Amino acid sequence: MKSIAVVGSGFSGAVVARKLADKGYKVTVFESRNHIGGNCYTYRDQESGVLVHKYGPHIFHTDNFEVWNFINQFDEFIPYTNKVKAVVNGNVYTLPINLLTINQFFGKNFNPKDAKIFLENLTVKYIDTPISFESQALSTVGKDLYEAFLKGYTKKQWGIDPNDIPASVLKRLPIRFNYDDNYFSHQFQGMPKHGYTAVINKILESNNIQIFLNQKFDKSDRNNFDYTFYSGPIDQWFNYSFGKLAYRTLDFETIREDGDFQGTAVINYCDENIPFTRITEHKHFAPWEKQIKTICFKEFSRNCETNDIPFYPVRLVKDKANLEAYLKLAKLEKNVSFMGRLGTYRYLDMDSTILEALSLANKFLSKYS
Repeated sequence: MKSIAVVGSGFSGAVVARKLADKGYKVTVFESRNHIGGNCYTYRDQESGVLVHKYGPHIFHTDNFEVWNFINQFDEFIPYTNKVKAVVNGNVYTLPINLLTINQFFGKNFNPKDAKIFLENLTVKYIDTPISFESQALSTVGKDLYEAFLKGYTKKQWGIDPNDIPASVLKRLPIRFNYDDNYFSHQFQGMPKHGYTAVINKILESNNIQIFLNQKFDKSDRNNFDYTFYSGPIDQWFNYSFGKLAYRTLDFETIREDGDFQGTAVINYCDENIPFTRITEHKHFAPWEKQIKTICFKEFSRNCETNDIPFYPVRLVKDKANLEAYLKLAKLEKNVSFMGRLGTYRYLDMDSTILEALSLANKFLSKYS
């Protein structure tokens, strides 16, 4: 039976490790941090008692039955609806942009049909298909809503002009002509009752899995194993031979209060002159718990430096050639699979990460078992 190394203990690494361990493989998980779970790590704040998402909030949402059934083996997922608010010029609106947002912002009382016609008259018409975030926004919601809700926030989040961001980024954001303020539209939406760390702990709970924390995996370490699954940055694996790929990271400023600080889980601050992107109040991510105190975090987005934790692959146009070069090298690697957000340099939600990890593990098992 082959010996397996798994680099990283987020959902990608945990799922692959468990699938292979269940088939009798001996799996060693290497985690460079002092905890499992990657950026999904949760912990109980001692002062407030609130369950905190250390690296920013994660709401589980999917339309995939396989993924939903898989994840529910490891904890009870309590239904949760993500309802985001936005502050623009001192006024509070609801997100995603929907009929209430449109009526509030323009001081109207539109029905869905009238709102569609109204926005259609405000949008910029392009002869060709919009290719940038800005052109896509102007052709979808028009200049006023774009500049109020999207332009400043996007500049802060990604650190670049929206004209340099692909249109596909905006296509992930819904625009609705009804009063539905559920940020996601997936069939299954929920939060694990005991937090994501508890979920990943249970996924990794196997006699065939050994976990090493605070343990960096050197590329030469793969010689000690028959096969390696790698979820770290793909450019790092190849020693940045084609240059570093661009990532964004987050800094957090803690706010502690008694009672309820902002009345909801997430408020985006869209004005460009406000340095942070949003404030998250974590007690609202677990409304079934009742905490007297509260803890919140202001989020500041910036470029990822050498010793920072990467959060989001930026995927700039200038990175495309370098990424393609790394992907070609990855295909040439023997007995190594690259996975996850960092290993494939793609923006992946949790459900997509799990689905790809399940598929990767099944392909390995079909080939070697």
